[in-house]
Amino acid sequence: MIFLSFCLFLFLFTLIGFLSVLKKKNTTQDYLLANQEIKPWLGAISAIATSNSGYMFIGQIGFTYVYGLQSVWLMFGLIFGDFISSLFVHKSLRKKSEELKVFSFANLVSKWHGKNYKYVQLFGGFIIIIFLSTYAAAQLNAGSKSMHILFGLDYRLGAIIGGIIVSLYCFSGGIRASIWTDAAQSFVMIVAMLLMVVFGVKEIGGFSIFINELHKISPDYMRWFPSTNFSEFFLAPFMFITGWFFSGVGVIGQPHVMVRFMTIDNTKNIPKTRIYYYTWYTLFYSLTICAAFVARLLIPETDNSDPELALPTLALNLLPEFFVGVVLAGIFAATMSTADSQILACTASITNDLSFNKKNNYLINKFVTLIVTVFVVTIAINENKNVFNLVLMSWSTLACCFSPLIIINSLKYKVSEFLSLMMMIVPLITLLLWRHYELNNFIYEVAPGILSGILTFFIFKQFRKLNPF
Repeated sequence: MIFLSFCLFLFLFTLIGFLSVLKKKNTTQDYLLANQEIKPWLGAISAIATSNSGYMFIGQIGFTYVYGLQSVWLMFGLIFGDFISSLFVHKSLRKKSEELKVFSFANLVSKWHGKNYKYVQLFGGFIIIIFLSTYAAAQLNAGSKSMHILFGLDYRLGAIIGGIIVSLYCFSGGIRASIWTDAAQSFVMIVAMLLMVVFGVKEIGGFSIFINELHKISPDYMRWFPSTNFSEFFLAPFMFITGWFFSGVGVIGQPHVMVRFMTIDNTKNIPKTRIYYYTWYTLFYSLTICAAFVARLLIPETDNSDPELALPTLALNLLPEFFVGVVLAGIFAATMSTADSQILACTASITNDLSFNKKNNYLINKFVTLIVTVFVVTIAINENKNVFNLVLMSWSTLACCFSPLIIINSLKYKVSEFLSLMMMIVPLITLLLWRHYELNNFIYEVAPGILSGILTFFIFKQFRKLNPF
């Protein structure tokens, strides 16, 4: 029954992707931007499914399982930072994408001021291809972990299955297929999480017992802030929250998420899209944390346990078989909803930013999608790193390289090509040094990375006397 319900939902997701063919047009704009005619609610839910994926189901639950209540600051920081940056970026992004008639994220950044900054586009394209392909591989790897624990299948098989399904519907309908399946997957994801919380709290004995048992796990588990020696310093809680706030800001540097806002049917609908987006985001994240608490109480921590497998393990032990299949489909769908978006973003970068498709040939885009999918699956089946850390590294790099420049551009400053490149390179160097010296133990590296990029702008402005650009 578990396998049947799992297969049923995967079939439905694939079918929904194929149905997008009914509305597709055989053009590059439609394949990569859905002809910019996506409704606000659909774009918003797709963006949530894309940005939260395997990280939320596997990595975030694993983090909360181990560290407890302090994980709520990840939620607060991510959502608040994301919201603040959205107030002045999302609308500008949508407007510029239509004005400039661009199909890729790096191309949008490079042509923001009406000129073609070729080196910015080339550098941005390489960053996207390298780190989004790694990121996509991490998503497929997360789905594989779930299939391994529930079905006993080889880790690599899940990645291969996910890659095949993604390539089928992306090849057929492009980003529209991705967005449609994202919406379906997002509903299954939130239902799966709700099932875990409801069944779990009932199993524990009710909500009050649930809360009391959490406090018994350890003196620190339900503390609001981490209790390492450094965190006793009064600035540490502030630095902890600030680090994750900047991670939220860094969403604007994620091509696979931002392209969703580029596809919205009208620039005037961006505020409406924002309402749908943050309502769904807050609800889903809250359920994730609650599900992790349930898992911690029902699956005691052991030396050999993998916290990233907490949710699928809990489903197997707690739910009726049909619902176990739903949960697994939700986890697997979460990973695919991000992987397909990242594969298409890599496709856009290869065909547009690296100039392999100067005539914007529709068939070339589809062919590149297949090549990228094979490449991503190859990485996934040979990758054994922790999903949470792997995603954080890719996320950090994209956030640091693109966010400072997008922020400055959205604030209507004009930046030269050389300065644009410096605002991408300096944050990347800062990020690498920060991780090398393990300073991320004190504050998440996205914060210094983004700040270094913005600081680079103001330093150049001061010493080179670049007028309000």
